[in-house]
Amino acid sequence: MNKRKAMVRLLPALLLVVVGVGGVAAPSSAQSRNAAVVLPDVTTAVGPQYDTTHVYVTPGTMDAFVTCWEATFGGTHTAKVVTDVTPTPSTTASELVLSPVGTLSVFDFQTPVPYPFGAERTGWLMSDFDKGVRLARASGADVVVAPFDDPIGRDAVVQFPGGVNAQLYWHTKAPSYAPLETVPDNRIYLTRDSASAFLTSYLRFTGGRIVSDDRAADGGQIGMPDETYRRITISSPFGNTVVSVTEGHLPYPFGRETTGYEVKDLTSTLHKAEAAGAKVLWGPYTSQTGTSAMVRFPGGYVAELHQGDDR
Repeated sequence: MNKRKAMVRLLPALLLVVVGVGGVAAPSSAQSRNAAVVLPDVTTAVGPQYDTTHVYVTPGTMDAFVTCWEATFGGTHTAKVVTDVTPTPSTTASELVLSPVGTLSVFDFQTPVPYPFGAERTGWLMSDFDKGVRLARASGADVVVAPFDDPIGRDAVVQFPGGVNAQLYWHTKAPSYAPLETVPDNRIYLTRDSASAFLTSYLRFTGGRIVSDDRAADGGQIGMPDETYRRITISSPFGNTVVSVTEGHLPYPFGRETTGYEVKDLTSTLHKAEAAGAKVLWGPYTSQTGTSAMVRFPGGYVAELHQGDDR
């Protein structure tokens, strides 16, 4: 442990700003109340503050996005760098945003984005990268991008049944980041045909558990008042997940968001977001689980914001 701490103290400044596709690096031994306990035989998760939402902005809009995000939620960001974070030649501006409601890896590609990058919703830090890849395969996920080296570590992309892509990553050096005030929701939309296979695979890989499974949830939560849908909530060492099982008859922008963020005062947060350049696309809508809205930030990133939750 002392050796690990020494490595953190000696971490070059460059590693604090060069952010690979995976997002952030491994935490120090100090874990937050939101951080997951690593279960060696079950999962290679480390903690939710080290798991990042991947945001691919419209070219040239990174600064506007980061400014709006921080005006809405607070937080800080690393210096912008230009690098290649894929296994094939490409160039992107990259920035890490550390906010109280979640961590984001922001990419502003200056070249076409190599396939299948841009489809992965999150970057998950592995305590043991090779083991994480093995666990993904054993859980029934496909490795759609084989392991490769990035400027500061290693990465792979896996796909769970239902077409849900996630990045697995590991960094050679380990900074420490503040705990999150609230853990965001990974928001996943599935069909009835894929839900069972997805849950089996996803729960096995994440070491998660189903917290609730409402087969007649209020459709107004996803823009379909007077209808119902199946809403499954999951808790795991990787954080929270909300699975919406629908017929696919979703009004815009539902299904476009990858992450939901819990806030203390939704009305105040929406006012801040709009004043900073974001647009409220839907809501606020109040249901038994709380009040929510859909917001589009500069650069095109769509997110769900909510106050209150029945979990």
